[in-house]
Amino acid sequence: MDPVRNPYAPGAGQRPPELAGRGRELDVFDVVLERIARGRPERSLMLTGLRGVGKTVLLNTLRSQAINHLWGTGKIEARPDQSLRRPVAAALHMAVRELAPRHRAPDRIDGFLGVLKAFAQRSVPSGRGAAAPRLRDRWQPGIDVPASSGRADSGDIEIDLVELLTDAAAVATDVGTGIAVFIDEMQDLGAEDVSALCAACHELSQLGAPLIVVGAGLPHLPAVLSAAKSYSERLFRYQRIDRLDRIAADQALCAPAEREDVEYEQKALDLLYEKSGGYPYFVQAYGKATWDHAPRSPITAADVRVAAPEAEAELAVGFFGSRFERATPAEREYMRAMATLSLVEGEETGRDDMDAAVPTAEIARSLGRKPASLSPARDALIKKGLIYSGERGTVAFTVPHFGRYLRTQPA
Repeated sequence: MDPVRNPYAPGAGQRPPELAGRGRELDVFDVVLERIARGRPERSLMLTGLRGVGKTVLLNTLRSQAINHLWGTGKIEARPDQSLRRPVAAALHMAVRELAPRHRAPDRIDGFLGVLKAFAQRSVPSGRGAAAPRLRDRWQPGIDVPASSGRADSGDIEIDLVELLTDAAAVATDVGTGIAVFIDEMQDLGAEDVSALCAACHELSQLGAPLIVVGAGLPHLPAVLSAAKSYSERLFRYQRIDRLDRIAADQALCAPAEREDVEYEQKALDLLYEKSGGYPYFVQAYGKATWDHAPRSPITAADVRVAAPEAEAELAVGFFGSRFERATPAEREYMRAMATLSLVEGEETGRDDMDAAVPTAEIARSLGRKPASLSPARDALIKKGLIYSGERGTVAFTVPHFGRYLRTQPA
């Protein structure tokens, strides 16, 4: 097979040639956009799921839908060591620039940009003993108008964000459209920023303002939001993004191949689904390796068997190994215990991926340690995004098949 014509794309956030199995999510968002355009109340949207299920790809696709509806859009990626102030200012700057050519009153745009500039430049309140803002936080937005005073510049992120998003929504109302802010890795926002974002979305919802937030994050994102504001459970529409079912996984492989006049034998598709587990990133990784090794069409199960070790080696280095290397020896010991116990839990619950959530008390017991002594390792792994706690007293891997990978590694 010609590797130049290989249609598969296993990359971080890279759109696959066939976005299979996500029709429901796209349809739901179309309804959200149409309802807001008609002045109907709607909630902001949160996408949750493990790594490798295509949350970022879906987030980018939803943004394209909003752009097609002539909305103003901006996208950011949350980082645990960065305040929300700078990136959200950049995202709204981009969104309002998209709307500005259609606005009949340039002064209104300049007025908002003045508020935006004041918001962006306002660091944490200064005072005796206060730490100086870091260099990357001393950001000067490319806005020609002078910064306004008295609006979105108090230094309290919750007050300022509510005022800023309300003013941005007013600009969208003038144009007869909406604004959507897309936030990837949303679970990495700081507690104050999460609280501020919830408060702003609550205010926008009550006003019926045409501005929504579309977030994407790991499975524990709802718990992060709920810890910030108790009403967040009712504030957002949550959509869990999971692995593809068999029909969608086959479509993700076959549709781009057919466009290159290539076919798969049924047994090859059976084996590819068994290997990938239906996780979109793995589907692309195994598909790419199989294409490169197959001598001709149709692609056979034998071709998949020959190619599988290469796909697994690439996943071991780029997808699993890079994450494993970030862990300390104590954290690796914790994850190895998780991997062993998750196999047992998976067998008991009938999970075919064998990466079930395990009780933290069982991990401590298996290591012969007190639970409190393992809290630093557990908390560090959660902060690094390697594990999450979906329910109190349990933990699970954020990466599918990570337990399987760990069980193949030497101690």
